[in-house]
Amino acid sequence: MPRPVTGPSSHPVSGPSPSPSPVPAAPARRGVLRGSLAASAALALGGAGLAAPAFALSGRPRAAWGVQTGDVTASSGLVWVRSDRPARMVVETSATESFRRARRHRGPLLGAGTDFTGTTALRGLPAGEQIHYRVTLADPDDPRRTGEPVTGTFRTAPVRRRDGVRFLWSGDIAGQGWGINPDIGGFRAYDEMRRLDPDFFLCSGDAIYADGVIEPSVTLPDGRIWRNVTTPEKSKVAETLDEYRGNFRYNLLDHNVRAFNARVPSIVQWDDHEVRNNWYPGQILDDPRYTEKDVDVLAARAARAFGEYTPVSTLRVPGGRGRVHRVVRYGPLLDVFVLDMRSYRNPNSPNRQADDTTGILGAEQLAWLKRELAASTAVWKVLAADMPIGLVVPDGAADFEAIAQGDPGAPLGRELQIAELLRFVKHRWITGTLWLTADVHYTSAQHYAPERAAFRDFVPFWEFVSGPLAAGGFPANALDGTFGPERVFVRAPERANLSPMESPQYFGEVDIDGHSGDLTVRLRAEGGKVLFSKVLRPGRVGQ
Repeated sequence: MPRPVTGPSSHPVSGPSPSPSPVPAAPARRGVLRGSLAASAALALGGAGLAAPAFALSGRPRAAWGVQTGDVTASSGLVWVRSDRPARMVVETSATESFRRARRHRGPLLGAGTDFTGTTALRGLPAGEQIHYRVTLADPDDPRRTGEPVTGTFRTAPVRRRDGVRFLWSGDIAGQGWGINPDIGGFRAYDEMRRLDPDFFLCSGDAIYADGVIEPSVTLPDGRIWRNVTTPEKSKVAETLDEYRGNFRYNLLDHNVRAFNARVPSIVQWDDHEVRNNWYPGQILDDPRYTEKDVDVLAARAARAFGEYTPVSTLRVPGGRGRVHRVVRYGPLLDVFVLDMRSYRNPNSPNRQADDTTGILGAEQLAWLKRELAASTAVWKVLAADMPIGLVVPDGAADFEAIAQGDPGAPLGRELQIAELLRFVKHRWITGTLWLTADVHYTSAQHYAPERAAFRDFVPFWEFVSGPLAAGGFPANALDGTFGPERVFVRAPERANLSPMESPQYFGEVDIDGHSGDLTVRLRAEGGKVLFSKVLRPGRVGQ
């Protein structure tokens, strides 16, 4: 996958925390929000005062980092917030913006142990409804001392098929040195996605670039200057827990991200850059930028920060081990199978071993995935992968980072595990599967078919790629013929690491019609253009 751009250390721009602001009224279902990008004070503010909350003896708790929701189902969801000091989190939900007949949900105490972040689970919500919520932070010693409430909204999943489902997906955020640029309005794609009013957003990984330094400015090939908001935590690669936390806070400096989070719930997975480029369990680094060489130590710190800053239901299991892979059931039309191709993989290698039970998913996760796919009654089953199947993603001169390794023959290495899964889908007559991913920093559509493949014991399927959302663009990767991919569409730059000023950012849209069950995939470019569209019919084992 694209490697981070490095350079000399930077001097961060200092300034206060972003200020909370009221969130505009939620749009009607399928409505298009109107408005324009406005300059945000947060974009010009850096992070000298953002590394830790202020422990003022007076004043009230503030939720300056906004709110977000995650893993929303027909009856439940998670609400996230961060305080600037110790506080009790309280969430109110209502069917109306006036919050008449509001229901109160008592949340956790927010303290230093979680970097003053917290998540409250909402249960017993009405299905297929717009839910308005507001988060209030109260002084734990005096509940009457409360901060200004921060509001948001989301839709619960439908229980009626005819309501349909529409969501967006992408990944790769603040990568390759391209951070929040106030001159272009920050992370503009988030504003565009918000205006499309999706039911949810699937973040396909690389939500941060913990190994990517953000310099104050970068000179482009044509002489233009790209200017970044910077923070202390983004002036070096992340190694400590606080540095990983600071990488998540960095994205929340962007007003587009905060407005999006308040309107659109997310389903989030992780990939490598939440820890370090191309990492795998057990890896020992020879990278001179790192004083901590044990990737398992770095991954544990990163996982903790990921859990603190991301509302993921399976990361909070009382008395159990948290995990990223899970199924989010979004009504009768859709199940989203969120995969973790990072935590259980074997080491990156030439990837040509003839026997490989660990693969990229690990044996336990593969068994889980088979069980859940077989049990699913949803019309469509989206396999949310943080890496592509048939695209060759190198790791150095001889090793490979993803599944494919460029050998078009019979499955070898990590391909063996994917072959086992595809065979299972065919022989169990599991219908309505498609794969969505990001990772490679361009957008494309691949169709896989056994008549073109070396391995033929599977039914045809589609894989759609979309990204980056706020990072560098890269040329298209080569295809591996083992599973017979055909590149039906691709849009990618000609040279590596084009800035968002030189190449559009990409995200995808999935729209499932409630009456016909047809699923339409649209690959979109920033600026409102649909680059490619494909309609898939329900009830088929292969497409």
